[in-house]
Amino acid sequence: MEVATQSGARTGTLITEEVLDGKIFSGGWRETGDRLDVHNPATDEHLASVGNSARDDVLKASKLAAEAQVGWAATPGPERAKLLHAAADALESAHEEIEWWLINEGGGVPQKAAFEVGEAAKELRAAAALTSMPVGEVLPNEQGRISMAKRLPVGVVGVIAPWNFPMILAMRSVAPALALGNSVLLKCDPHTPVCGGLVFARAFEEAGWPEDVFQVLPGGVEPGEAICEAPEVRMVSFTGSTRAGRAVGALAGGNLKRVALELGGKSSFIVLDDADLEKAASCGSFGTFFHQGQICMASGRHLVHESVADTYISKLAEHASHLPVGNPATEEVALGPIINRRQIDRVQEIVDDAVGAGADLKAGGKSDPPYFPPTVLANVTRDMRAWNEEIFGPVAPVMTFSDEDEAVAIANDTEYGLSGAVYTSSHERGREVADRLDTGLVHIMDSTVYDDPVAPFGGRGASGNGGRFGGHFSVEEFTEVRWITEQPEPASYPF
Repeated sequence: MEVATQSGARTGTLITEEVLDGKIFSGGWRETGDRLDVHNPATDEHLASVGNSARDDVLKASKLAAEAQVGWAATPGPERAKLLHAAADALESAHEEIEWWLINEGGGVPQKAAFEVGEAAKELRAAAALTSMPVGEVLPNEQGRISMAKRLPVGVVGVIAPWNFPMILAMRSVAPALALGNSVLLKCDPHTPVCGGLVFARAFEEAGWPEDVFQVLPGGVEPGEAICEAPEVRMVSFTGSTRAGRAVGALAGGNLKRVALELGGKSSFIVLDDADLEKAASCGSFGTFFHQGQICMASGRHLVHESVADTYISKLAEHASHLPVGNPATEEVALGPIINRRQIDRVQEIVDDAVGAGADLKAGGKSDPPYFPPTVLANVTRDMRAWNEEIFGPVAPVMTFSDEDEAVAIANDTEYGLSGAVYTSSHERGREVADRLDTGLVHIMDSTVYDDPVAPFGGRGASGNGGRFGGHFSVEEFTEVRWITEQPEPASYPF
């Protein structure tokens, strides 16, 4: 696997020390009463102190957003599209600077950082196309009146985004919501407030966006709860853990807001007996170990036909043993740090529990904080935490199956339903298995980890509440329908 290092300064033309110094982006750049310290997860080096949003900051921002949304919704579609493209241009022009932050603030390897900047720009450009989508339809009517269904912006949309892919998972909601005439409050995660929020604020500022249409509010639980409660916020789009998503859904739903939840996963990578095992192990390795396994779509379960399991496990362990681990800012590595010590301890506990219950450790297994090596567990059983819980670490639990019916039954035996993959040499067999998986997305002859800005993304069960982001599917997500009728002549009634 080719790896590379990333060098450069922490600030440049887009992000400056002045911007970062205790600021949020709401009503312009302004200081808050509290600061949020940002650290490198690999070295614990202090990177910046940005504004830490409080409840009052969110409540003020929501009022500003409601006022700005009226004019923004009235802005012609081509003008909105132009501004979206300009924001994408600003991100691409400053890609080296932003990549530095993704590596040093988020712990990603350089390839992941470069990919994320590019995909965030793609999300903006894909959203620009939504401005030319039809906004309504004419309905049949037996009484001769004109009957129409017209799509309108929701209003103010609150986006709560995570730290693991902070740019993509923010822009997946932010960009289409803005394209369709909504204003947006982005609450970025306290682990990644710069690359997950403030870089967007600067890019939008450079692109000439109207003030307060898009605002960035770094912080933790308090501003997130305030977004769910602010009366001006009509919709909350949350991406994160299932546990946190349940809390967001309860609070926002209790305030009668529309809620889109994109949550955790325990995705199965199914290897059939006719698979090319070397290629399958490569895909399985990527699906579990990329970005230290800190991906909602990660291959959290490897289901392998019993006739090829020994060979597959051996190859998967070999891949794992050759993936270097370390600081991606200074070393040529494939895996960087786990986001924090609490998560390292949790991954270690799950691995230790599995080994203590009889699982065979084939690779890795022992943390070296802040790192955790690529780990392969064989002979995992269905009652182990490693098989049932989302690990969010580089751990590949492997189980065998005897036939495809059993593989499907085991794969569907989970509360999650995000991604899945079927690795085989037969497209027909792949489709037959894929059609039976209870997931929002499934990939044949590929990894569980794959996304596309124009494709519908979303999970089922504990992985989400049915929303779909991507392409024209975002229109339904971020607009509401109004029914309008028009009589050919003024109506009268016998009252």
